Amino acid sequence: MKTAVQQVFSELEKLHPNLFNINTTEGKEFVHHFHKYIAIEKEQIYKALCRGHSDCGVFTMTSECEQYYNETYKQQ
Repeated sequence: MKTAVQQVFSELEKLHPNLFNINTTEGKEFVHHFHKYIAIEKEQIYKALCRGHSDCGVFTMTSECEQYYNETYKQQ
């Protein structure tokens, strides 16, 4: 299962592979600029998962939340 952001980046990589080549200036700038959106999405997933845990505050990121994210979305 891929997140929406992962799907967009997969499409971009197919259409414009040079954007993901970190050995070029263009690639470095692209990855540096857009990696923040993956971090934002990851935080949103954590928060959504944590809301379902009674012992978890909205901004608390439990190991269960991180484990779920890593198993479901990491490296796909």
